[in-house]
Amino acid sequence: MTSFVSFMFDKSFLLHEEVWGCFENESLLGAYIVEKPHVNKLQSIWGGFLLIGRLFPLLFSMSGTTLHLLNSYMRVTRSSAPPWTHHYLIMIGVEPKLQGKGVGKALLKHLLNIVNADMNSMGIALDTENKENVYLYQRFGFSLNRETSFDNLPVYCMFYQKENSNREDFS
Repeated sequence: MTSFVSFMFDKSFLLHEEVWGCFENESLLGAYIVEKPHVNKLQSIWGGFLLIGRLFPLLFSMSGTTLHLLNSYMRVTRSSAPPWTHHYLIMIGVEPKLQGKGVGKALLKHLLNIVNADMNSMGIALDTENKENVYLYQRFGFSLNRETSFDNLPVYCMFYQKENSNREDFS
């Protein structure tokens, strides 16, 4: 798990994704990683090239089956995202002992402010495997686009359409 999370953060920095966290006294309380919709293609190519070097250690710490499942999961969830330009919430997490204390709410509010200010984005797509999270995200304005399953795991694909957006403007 540590190797995978480390890889996700490295990937985010190399591909210019947004990583944001809540801290208290230099302790990380929670964080999110968001794929931005308008990253420079040259930066993405160069970041992808650098990422290959970071991928090799991950290949040795995770089984081929696990990597195949992760890749297949991403194909299923990404195919459920709307076709127009949007952010994609890759990962959000809160220190378990701090869950229910407003850290996740602060992270989501920050993300919604970023997206609502972005003139090139229609909103945010995300996926969750936890049915309870569906209700949490709905309270923040997300709607359930698709309910599916992957390898007997329920998957809920959701989208937040930002305020004052018109889909025709983003086609």
